[in-house]
Amino acid sequence: MAVRIRRWLGGLGILLVVAVLGVTVFVAVTWDRVYDAPLPQVQVSTDPSVLARGEYLVYGPAHCVECHGSSEAALMKLADGEKVPLSGGLRISLTPLGATYSANLTPDPDTGIGRYSDAQIARMMRWSVRPNGRTALEPLMPFGNMSDEDRVAVISYLRAQKPVRNQVLDNEWTILGKAVRAFSPLFKPRPAINPPAAAPAQAMTKERGEYLARYVTNCAGCHTPRDQMTFAATGPEFSGGMEMEPMPFPGADLSTWFRTPNITPAKGSGLMKFPDRETFIARFQRGGRQYPGSVMPWEAFARMTTEDLGSLYEYLHSLAPQDGPTGEASFKKAE
Repeated sequence: MAVRIRRWLGGLGILLVVAVLGVTVFVAVTWDRVYDAPLPQVQVSTDPSVLARGEYLVYGPAHCVECHGSSEAALMKLADGEKVPLSGGLRISLTPLGATYSANLTPDPDTGIGRYSDAQIARMMRWSVRPNGRTALEPLMPFGNMSDEDRVAVISYLRAQKPVRNQVLDNEWTILGKAVRAFSPLFKPRPAINPPAAAPAQAMTKERGEYLARYVTNCAGCHTPRDQMTFAATGPEFSGGMEMEPMPFPGADLSTWFRTPNITPAKGSGLMKFPDRETFIARFQRGGRQYPGSVMPWEAFARMTTEDLGSLYEYLHSLAPQDGPTGEASFKKAE
């Protein structure tokens, strides 16, 4: 009997070793693989109205500047109305997976998007696949179903900027981060997209609000509970609860994290703190940053039009109420 047990344990040990080796090899081969995602057709424009639309999206609802500014100190200038260059290099912590550095989005030919074709930039927006064929974290770039006209406007504006030379550091991945990248679907290309040719008209409608919330402002990306390792959704969209590290802005308490509020029309939710649409709009346009370390892109959202903010209010109030966190959004992260 003892001999049989020893043989069984020995066989189990061999199976475990083989399984560990198999997983190790799989991670080593796939964690940073190159994908052959489609290269969309796109024709940039120099039309002033198109460039103005692109600038509004980049510095407003799409808040590209909040990640692709050069530093936390530079981003603080947004509150004073300055147009911060999109030269990249901001370190975005993904503890415990590692960290990613935002790309230089100016048309510099050596360190920025001047190295890439319009189709390669469009592919990043559409499929979450970078010019080198490797993937980004999909929830950080919600633009898969951004309209064709808005995509053209964004790329056209990026091309029209003044080039800024800024060599961005390579992303940093821990062993755990590499393993998650190998297995998590959110580190893979988007499985499908269905972008409209034109965005809903800029008016206070729930259709416009849904378009913004899902494919431009990324409300769904942050205000959805997610697994801290894989970023997979663990609950209803817009119900809040995702835990996020503070941004190291001047004056921020780095021990204070944030739990995204529930923004469905449930009792006690973050949305229901606003008694009416006008108060909701005023919070974004004039309320400003209340917590120095908040990850909410308040400076960019303050640039949004009254119509766009009103459309978000209408759409969020059209959602079914969902259970989610109530009370204070900030909390001290346990060691």
